[in-house]
Amino acid sequence: MSLGSRVALAGGVVVCAALVLASLVIYPLLSANLHRQHDSTLVSAADHDAGQLLDTLMRRTKQALDARQHDPAEVKKRHLTETFPRKPVTVGPTLMQFLPRPAGRGPTSGFIAVSERDMLVAVGKTGPYFQDVEYQGERYRVYTTSLNAGDGILVRTAVRQSVVEPTLDELKVLLVAITAGGSLLAAVAARLAAGRVLRPVRRLTDTVEHVTQTQDLTARIDVPGRDEIARLARSFTAMMAAVDESVKAQRRLVADASHELRTPLTSLTTNLELLDEARGVADPQAPALVREARTQAEELKLLVNDLVDLGRYGHAPVHTEDTRLDLLAERVVARAAARSPRVAFRTELSECLVHADPDALERAVGNLVDNAVKWSPDGGRVLVRVTSCGSVTVTDQGPGIPEADLPYVFDRFYRSPAARSLPGSGLGLAIVRQVAETYGGGVAAEPLEHGHGLRMRISLPALV
Repeated sequence: MSLGSRVALAGGVVVCAALVLASLVIYPLLSANLHRQHDSTLVSAADHDAGQLLDTLMRRTKQALDARQHDPAEVKKRHLTETFPRKPVTVGPTLMQFLPRPAGRGPTSGFIAVSERDMLVAVGKTGPYFQDVEYQGERYRVYTTSLNAGDGILVRTAVRQSVVEPTLDELKVLLVAITAGGSLLAAVAARLAAGRVLRPVRRLTDTVEHVTQTQDLTARIDVPGRDEIARLARSFTAMMAAVDESVKAQRRLVADASHELRTPLTSLTTNLELLDEARGVADPQAPALVREARTQAEELKLLVNDLVDLGRYGHAPVHTEDTRLDLLAERVVARAAARSPRVAFRTELSECLVHADPDALERAVGNLVDNAVKWSPDGGRVLVRVTSCGSVTVTDQGPGIPEADLPYVFDRFYRSPAARSLPGSGLGLAIVRQVAETYGGGVAAEPLEHGHGLRMRISLPALV
């Protein structure tokens, strides 16, 4: 998962958690507040509407009865027991029921059953209360109190809970929608913001990958601003400039040194050749000294050439092409056989195609073959094998390499104690490793099982 996606996910999760927490607080508060409002409505209906309704019914009863023969108390009693039944009356959204002096607990013909607590409320021995009951298949919120404290008349006001539940259900849906939509919107906004904020980071990453793949140290990044990312980009640019300048200085040093050394070496070699051809030399040791000087000059020239090649193969290749590895190895073996008649060569070459600089690759394989020739005894055999998977192995019958020296065989200027008396610069195998790593390959040195001889290997990615 990319950094931008992680930022978007984190933003969405944080907002979702905040909205869920807010919903868990808001919903109970609103639910309790809504129920309190309905409870207040029931209390108000019992305190005011019940008395008004009862007074209205009593006035109607007075008009029907002879006031001279019936006192108000008798009118009220006859109205409640005869004219006004005990079934609940609908007053707006509220049901209202009157129970004059309930005789005992048990079911009634109108609403819910009378309980022991209801009888105590009617006579004023306990206070009013709320309860949730079911009546005719619906849930009701019921408030029970006495009409006048302790007068024995029980008043019930009730409201359907279905009036409250749809509002709470709508609130649930609204909170869920807000949570889901807010989380999604926060994730999208975080992703867009992350894309904009992380754009310099992507540019920096692309530049680093470009430098890693191409070894192009001239890449630069220009990020305006004073934040941490801008500082990182400027530091990276400064570092790349310093590294580029250092590499250029190193290459200039190698090129200048090779140029300055090649000229006197060429002159020295020419003068020695002329001196060797002169026949009037009086000193009988002069020819031997001259030959020794020429040998040393050639070794110095070889060292300079190795240094130049090592510097050249250490950076991005100038020219690469598809190269037949088996044909290249065949040419190298042919040249080595012509100049080293004391060693017998055998080849096992399978067709193999790689993409590399043919000159650099030929130099690397040639170094392996030259190393094998140098360590092979007179009459020894050198086996050069090329496999179709991009591997070249050169096996000799020399004394081999001690196990302690194997990790350092391909290091620059490394020479084992046994090799220090032999000609060489100690850079040949280092060049082999440099060439292999430049083209995505590797090298290895493997002692043979019988303890004599060595197998050198260079491996490159083969083209299918």
